[in-house]
Amino acid sequence: VRPPATQAAVRTTKQFLTYVNGAPFQPAVAVGLGLGDDYFSSFRDDLQAKRDLVREGLITAGFDVHPCAATYFVTADIRPLGASHGLSFCHAMPDRCGVVAIPSAVFYTTPGVGDPYVRFAVCKRDEVLNEAMARLKSLAS
Repeated sequence: VRPPATQAAVRTTKQFLTYVNGAPFQPAVAVGLGLGDDYFSSFRDDLQAKRDLVREGLITAGFDVHPCAATYFVTADIRPLGASHGLSFCHAMPDRCGVVAIPSAVFYTTPGVGDPYVRFAVCKRDEVLNEAMARLKSLAS
């Protein structure tokens, strides 16, 4: 049992964290609300182009790629590359080709469900994405 002073401190801290955790973002949100539609259209178009670049690069590298409409990630099936365990595959990728991916299995509570899937972030600079897609081609051989 906590002493009463500690309980009060925890309760106060919880209240401040719950109700003001977004306060540091409010000035940025205010700026964003003042931006024109062209800014957001350009942002959307840029992310779509990055998604398409990564998607095509993964297909060229031999992955089976899932369609995606609105995300910072592209999900790919590793089984066409002869692999079935995403965690092991992702651990080996930096040594194999100098690229990293995220094993989808870490997002599932049911063991085995996400094992053959990995995801790649598309919210990177174009030169980083182009280099990664070039490196991934070595997995197809």
